[in-house]
Amino acid sequence: MMIKLTVNGEERAVDATPGMPLLWVLRDLLGLKGTKFGCGNALCGACTVHLNGRAIRSCGVPVESADGASVVTIEGLGETAMARVQAAWIEAQVPQCGYCQPGMIMSVAAILSEEPGLQPDAVRERLTNICRCGTYDRINTAIAQLFPAR
Repeated sequence: MMIKLTVNGEERAVDATPGMPLLWVLRDLLGLKGTKFGCGNALCGACTVHLNGRAIRSCGVPVESADGASVVTIEGLGETAMARVQAAWIEAQVPQCGYCQPGMIMSVAAILSEEPGLQPDAVRERLTNICRCGTYDRINTAIAQLFPAR
């Protein structure tokens, strides 16, 4: 089935199997390897991308439900105002293995876009992504830079 998407600002058409997760379309059909496979059950957040401006777990979204949508992956985030999330991650030296970080960054960028005035504790409460290396202290440092306490 032919699916049309705008991915990182570029219109794309892909011939995908019905039911194929958006994650596999991004990684396997479009070659965007920044979005990671973690659990396959939309629980860990490694596969987080923005679909029409909202953070979603792409392993749990059938591609046909994204037909005509706008998708931003970690590769495209740096070209938006949300590049400041990536800068905060670099400054706080967040990644250890780095595997979960694209999804983590995409989730925080969506929160920042939706509710820029949140307190750091509220951001941490909304962030449900998992980091198996346990870099949460550095993630919290980056979040504090982006969402200063009042």
